[in-house]
Amino acid sequence: MRPYEVVIIFDTEADESAITAVLERGLDVIRNSGGTVGTVDRWGKRTLAYEIQKKREGYYVVAEFTSEPKPAADLDRLLVLADEVLRHKIMRVPDEAVGASTRPKTLVRSAPSGDRDRDRDRER
Repeated sequence: MRPYEVVIIFDTEADESAITAVLERGLDVIRNSGGTVGTVDRWGKRTLAYEIQKKREGYYVVAEFTSEPKPAADLDRLLVLADEVLRHKIMRVPDEAVGASTRPKTLVRSAPSGDRDRDRDRER
């Protein structure tokens, strides 16, 4: 099982129910193949960086999931065929980055004062 993250930009003219239906169909592809769905963040309407299909706004959804590569490819195909989707991107999350936000941050230790004085003398 590999961790993935998908960013989907929906057309803002689509109904909320249509957006939810496409999203659920996509997540069901992952669930039915033995994968697990993590967090699903609905960012809502945002201004696009550039026009896509003559649209200036999109409805953003970001979802995390773990699965084998085949279901991720099936999700990609489903999103390509969905009329409500303006753009999407499925990214494999590197193993080092999995859970990085929940890991405690390490403290950066400063050099002892004697080393700082020696470094300052070298600069002169």
